[in-house]
Amino acid sequence: MKRLHKEFLRKFIGGILLVSLIALGFTKPVQEYMSFPKQITLFEGQQLDFSGTVSVLANVDNNATVDLERQKSDVALVAKRQGKEEMVLELAGIPIKKVDVNVLKDFKVFPGGQSIGVKLNTVGVLVVGHHQIDTLEGKFSPGETSDIKVGDIITEINGQHIEKMSDVGPFVQEAGESGKPMNIVLKRENEKISTKLEPKKDKHENTYKLGLYIRDSAAGIGTMTFYHAGTKKYGALGHVISDMDTKKPIVVEDGQIVRSTVTSIEKGANGDPGEKLARFSSDREVIGNIERNSPYGIFGKLNNGIQNGILDKPMPIALSHQVKEGPAKILTVVEEDKVNLFDIEIVSTIPQKFPATKGMVIKVTDPKLLEKTGGIVQGMSGSPIIQDGKLIGAVTHVFVNDPTSGYGVHIEWMLNEAGINIYEKPGQKAS
Repeated sequence: MKRLHKEFLRKFIGGILLVSLIALGFTKPVQEYMSFPKQITLFEGQQLDFSGTVSVLANVDNNATVDLERQKSDVALVAKRQGKEEMVLELAGIPIKKVDVNVLKDFKVFPGGQSIGVKLNTVGVLVVGHHQIDTLEGKFSPGETSDIKVGDIITEINGQHIEKMSDVGPFVQEAGESGKPMNIVLKRENEKISTKLEPKKDKHENTYKLGLYIRDSAAGIGTMTFYHAGTKKYGALGHVISDMDTKKPIVVEDGQIVRSTVTSIEKGANGDPGEKLARFSSDREVIGNIERNSPYGIFGKLNNGIQNGILDKPMPIALSHQVKEGPAKILTVVEEDKVNLFDIEIVSTIPQKFPATKGMVIKVTDPKLLEKTGGIVQGMSGSPIIQDGKLIGAVTHVFVNDPTSGYGVHIEWMLNEAGINIYEKPGQKAS
């Protein structure tokens, strides 16, 4: 009987403890401890506020990386200097969670918003289509017969490097007259392919042709995202530039950016995202080069610093985990070359640990911008997104079925693509 009583008492006490632990898990302090991140990254001078119900221990001294400031019921974690620190969270005097704090060197960039003209020079000449030649032997495309595909890049002919369309003509004429095929080297995706191509004479025009449509450069417009004064590096567009015919990313040898002026707007609607219509500025002054065309935009160096006339001071950035849902603004041009601020909403954001092009979903809420453009239009890509006085990213894509909404890319990935190391360690030289 005593054994049964002890067994019952043990189970009863165990049940009470279990219920108490479950109930404890729903209390506010415990929830705050559980939701507190294991790692925190801040820039010098930034601070993180959290509830004073969370008890914190940190090795804080005069030379510490961070400092703790208590104000009434709240606690602020202040980043003092570059380095790493370890904090311990306590509950009722018992250490329950370790938090690593990484303080990065103070970093700022100039926000963009300017409309820019983009001129890309490709590696070799790009094949954008086939066409039939009416020869004495019938209608056909010699290029297609030689298995040259749309999207291929012709880089060499007869051992000579090809840079532009005008380089191709003399080889075509010589091969046609001699009857000897041309030795062609192609770049296809990541492959290098060799083939032979024999030009054929068009019986109506009495000229030799390849049966290929080719192009050696591309042009368009977009929006500047940021400029870093220390390195003169910039980032723009927020997405890769693809060829309009092949739909494939353009392999860039070099290129230039110039100022552009917005002449009119084709308003977006469901199924049609709309477009900024712009022209290169009359002086066609080259303001920078293009060194890279990547999924995160175009990158290079500016000849001189540029200003947007509205936010012309260097601005801190926010890392992906610091971006929050709620109000934000974008800088963009909708008329001539005047940059304006417009209201948007961050609908969702993903705190990404690795680079990815779609980090935010955004929605245009500004009545003036909606009236003028209908939302996000082509040419707006690269428009800087500002939240709480920080540059957090850039507009990238519009939702075709809802032109008021689209995607944004986090700024840290664009900086990474530009070759700017925000995680630079003490004593390490910036690239």
